[in-house]
Amino acid sequence: MIRSLKQPFSPLHGADVVSPQRHGLPAVKVSFLPSLCPQKRPAVVSLSRPLHVRGFGFSSRESGREDSVSCGAYEADKSQPVDVGAAPAAGSEVAKKVKIGVYFATWWALNVVFNIYNKKVLNAFPYPWLTSTLSLAAGSLIMLVSWATRIAEAPKTDLDFWKTLLPVALAHTIGHVAATVSMSKVAVSFTHIIKSGEPAFSVLVSRFLLGETFPAAVYFSLLPIIGGCALAAVTELNFNMTGFMGAMISNLAFVFRNIFSKKGMKGKSVSGMNYYACLSILSLIILTPFAVAVEGPQMWAAGWQKALSDIGPHIVWWVAAQSVFYHLYNQVSYMSLDEISPLTFSIGNTMKRISVIVSSIIIFHTPVQPVNALGAAIAILGTFLYSQASTLTLRYSFITV
Repeated sequence: MIRSLKQPFSPLHGADVVSPQRHGLPAVKVSFLPSLCPQKRPAVVSLSRPLHVRGFGFSSRESGREDSVSCGAYEADKSQPVDVGAAPAAGSEVAKKVKIGVYFATWWALNVVFNIYNKKVLNAFPYPWLTSTLSLAAGSLIMLVSWATRIAEAPKTDLDFWKTLLPVALAHTIGHVAATVSMSKVAVSFTHIIKSGEPAFSVLVSRFLLGETFPAAVYFSLLPIIGGCALAAVTELNFNMTGFMGAMISNLAFVFRNIFSKKGMKGKSVSGMNYYACLSILSLIILTPFAVAVEGPQMWAAGWQKALSDIGPHIVWWVAAQSVFYHLYNQVSYMSLDEISPLTFSIGNTMKRISVIVSSIIIFHTPVQPVNALGAAIAILGTFLYSQASTLTLRYSFITV
């Protein structure tokens, strides 16, 4: 039905209906459809003053050219049509920022909850090797069930994937256990103050072992990190060498984990959440025999009976909570890493440590001297400056406990 209509045309405006037969006007040839001729474009058609529709065009296959089709609606008093594509683009950008903000808030909150319950468990049940094993076991079980029930899509992996993941998992296991050992001996705040010095280990290892160079601003940012950590350690009221060395070993292990990740995971198409799930499963396999050898079922049984007599059934909830929340906060952090740049992720990790340090001091009533607080603030500031200055931020800068 593509043709011009020769019937009388009556624009409908309420009761004002103009009829050519009634007024004796000649019939006017009016086309409701745009012309099929590619050389001519239809004029603007106005059906009512507040709205204009313009810019219709059709492609011509015979001529080999294709006219674009556009339609803009705007008020008659305006000189330009409304850009209908700008609003959705701006809306999607706002939605992305809100999504990232939700991820960050959830990540920090889950991490604070984990550290609180982890310290409660270690105070009542001082077996960090078993506690670390349970954390990895809970996460592995959650992901295996999610894959089996298709709540989450299982990753497509091969033997090469697991070979490249093995050194990453080994470093992750050492770092995780060392951090847990540290928190079993010293305050949570002190462990995280020392662990804020991880960027210094990253730069020094990369410089002297890998031969990589950095801008001068990166090296200068290490001064407040090292100085702040040293000041906090010297003025720590409950200083313990085992706790201090555990945090230092954790820093070094996580640096090597990041290096192995950078070298081994290039070209792998596994999402952040599934990558961490695979890492947890392999770390669990590595850690379990060592946990049995170092502590053993007899020590666990005796310690569990003592914890039940001292705490009661609440110890069961504490163990379950610290295990589940450890996996959840790591999972959300990897989901955040999929949405943001590694540099933004590093800044978020710095802010996370501040929330953990402050909340643990408040909840556990940790005594803090002014000089000790100053050292912590200097170290955190140095970490933030490093995040701003660094140009060697790894794609898989994993969350550390």
